[in-house]
Amino acid sequence: MSDDAPFPTTRVGWGFDAHALNDTPPLTLGGIVVSDEVGVDATSDGDVLIHAITDAILGGCVLGDIGEHFPSDDPALQGVDSIRLLRQVVSMAATAGFSISHVDGTVVAERVKVAPFRNEIRAKLADALGTPVDVISVKATTTDGLGYVGKSEGIAAIAVVTVRPL
Repeated sequence: MSDDAPFPTTRVGWGFDAHALNDTPPLTLGGIVVSDEVGVDATSDGDVLIHAITDAILGGCVLGDIGEHFPSDDPALQGVDSIRLLRQVVSMAATAGFSISHVDGTVVAERVKVAPFRNEIRAKLADALGTPVDVISVKATTTDGLGYVGKSEGIAAIAVVTVRPL
């Protein structure tokens, strides 16, 4: 195998995103509106779950990070639907020779509830990723009142994604 050939094994990527909460709804997670009481401060729609997943895919494929491909100072990204960005990254991964094997995402929020929307979020993500829904896990947790999330000042998400060579 030459030095520039892709390593023929499953890879893991890790992603994280956080945004400040505000009083301008809606709040979108995984492409689904989960609150019409709060929103986030962000250039795009501020979907922390999709941003974490996007960064994890880029990391697993060694394609840089979300800020490199979608900089927050790009006016073309103002209010953009994060599902669109996720689809672009899935295409980039395929071009680089990878497909998505599994996604495990966790939303960290104090007052925003994910459970009522979990299956809808999983289906939306599976569609955008081109995967079966049964390889998409979406969970949520709180910080039990600690830090900016615990004080309901912000929301965060963490994601782990596995990719495999095509």
